[in-house]
Amino acid sequence: MSVETKPDEPELLIVTGMSGAGKTAATAALDDLGWFVVDNLPPSLLMQLLDTITERTEQRRIAVVADVRGGVFFSELQGALDNLADRGIRPHMLFLEASDEALVRRFESARRPHPLQGDGRVLEAINEERKLLSELRTGADLVLDTSLLNVHELAARIRMAFADPDAGLQAIVVSFGYKYGIPVDADVVADMRFLPNPHWVPELRPQTGRDIGVSEYVLSQPGAPEFLDRYTELLASMTDGYLREGKRFVTVGIGCTGGKHRSVAMAEAIATRLRDISIETLVVHRDLGRE
Repeated sequence: MSVETKPDEPELLIVTGMSGAGKTAATAALDDLGWFVVDNLPPSLLMQLLDTITERTEQRRIAVVADVRGGVFFSELQGALDNLADRGIRPHMLFLEASDEALVRRFESARRPHPLQGDGRVLEAINEERKLLSELRTGADLVLDTSLLNVHELAARIRMAFADPDAGLQAIVVSFGYKYGIPVDADVVADMRFLPNPHWVPELRPQTGRDIGVSEYVLSQPGAPEFLDRYTELLASMTDGYLREGKRFVTVGIGCTGGKHRSVAMAEAIATRLRDISIETLVVHRDLGRE
């Protein structure tokens, strides 16, 4: 059973994840949205922080960054979260993820060491950090893969997820190509390779799923309308359950071979259906233009 935050208690967001994955940009976006942001607080001080802020201010949206920079203090995070649960506070958790290649590139570009690097290689430190954070990642409410995002795109994702404290379930629909890998931040994934590929239709090949010709072709294929109806109903049926469990964000992956035609067309159609039933939805075409 999940523990929900009481109406008079603050809303607490734990921001964590891989070093170099964009926590600075994410917290800057939260600050712009009016969150009270605290970076690198020892987890044992979480309760004291909440009491101090709520007693002295009217602020009720608090974001705390907790990551491996905290050293020995970081290991106290789970115990601090358990103490909050005993008080009836169920924090949300944002986990920022990125590929090894992206993280190595960012550390080399910034010319700074990884917090766990010591005298070793940056890739070894990244692997060690992934192991340390694996349990937190599993329990996160929202995992964002920033490998292909710039700071503006990341800020847009943060605004979409955290701007409105009264919003219901919010969805990100991500089209992708299987040849580039399944999105690591997807909660649910659907495969569009059961539909004919517009790549083999000469006049459609240079177009994308955003173009009306490709969209009409994909959505008119046998099985496509039925899939669209049933999959949207399935996602809608999960909404109340996600919210009861304190999960307000869902990332839906829609894949095809290259992420250009079928997945793009179906992702746009699913997003439209979700918006029609009042689920705020952002569409991201991860692999469009990579071919």
